[in-house]
Amino acid sequence: MTKHCLVTGGAGFIGSHLTEALLARGDRVSVVDDESTGSVENLDAVLGHAKFSYTRGTVADRDLVRRLVADADEVYHLAAAVGVELIAQDPIHTIEANIAPVELLLEELERVHTRGRIIKLFLASSSEVYGKNPKPQWTEEDDLVIGPTTCPRWSYGASKAIDEFLALAYWRQRRLPVVVGRLFNVVGPRQTGKYGMVLPRLVEAALAGGPLIVHDDGRQQRCFAHVSDVLRAVLGLMDLPEAVGRVFNIGSDRPVSILELAGRVIAAVDPSLRIEFVSYAEAYSKDFEDCRRRVPDLGRLRAALGFEPRHDLDSCIREVVAWKRRQRG
Repeated sequence: MTKHCLVTGGAGFIGSHLTEALLARGDRVSVVDDESTGSVENLDAVLGHAKFSYTRGTVADRDLVRRLVADADEVYHLAAAVGVELIAQDPIHTIEANIAPVELLLEELERVHTRGRIIKLFLASSSEVYGKNPKPQWTEEDDLVIGPTTCPRWSYGASKAIDEFLALAYWRQRRLPVVVGRLFNVVGPRQTGKYGMVLPRLVEAALAGGPLIVHDDGRQQRCFAHVSDVLRAVLGLMDLPEAVGRVFNIGSDRPVSILELAGRVIAAVDPSLRIEFVSYAEAYSKDFEDCRRRVPDLGRLRAALGFEPRHDLDSCIREVVAWKRRQRG
């Protein structure tokens, strides 16, 4: 059956790819985006699609949200503050942009729910909710180890955790169907390095002739998943009744150091390029803290969907490089 899907933040990197995937399977898709970090240009391929509609606006606008959810079957909430750099520079925006719209959206979905119509919600959360938990690999039931409130860097993870608490409370108390996905370092075409996203930032530096800036000692470990792999998991979970009311890690579980990532970008662009190390204090602020290792346990996702990533890191890098080159003309 054809569904009507609302995608908040649909002009962003992940949201635009999700919009295309939903249209490709035959759904009708409405997108709302305030274009604070996204761009309607990301949707160029679908702007003329008969089943697509676009609204420039914010999920903090109750009247707009009420109108948009009125006949929706599914909502994918991706709108949020994004990027370490933005978070470090503007924690007020981070907290407000992450919490208030989720509360409003849940209230409006419940309003429809009490009238007898069910709308399923996918809440895009983040690996940041784990904070600086020292475990080598994180499961969905692990403790959240958030840093001190005097360090604004942790406001993002804390605000996304509040989003999860709210969404799961609406499921427990009101039976509003929600699925929570904690996304780990999603990469691919259309992602910008403007707000500190590491892979596009390194690729942009490489194509500009370098140097590639690596923060601290570069031994921080992350796992990078292609956007199409992530969306395959998201759509699979939304079609799975057993996923409702649960939290899932979504991404890759193959760690790589940031220094190695920079080296792989250099190999893909120009082996003569050099790496320059910059401290967190220079890049952000003297009180900035980071997580040394961020690796998800994907056991729950594998059990639910038989999920395995189809893209390796080098193919992701090559695709991002090719896209950035096309953008440069």
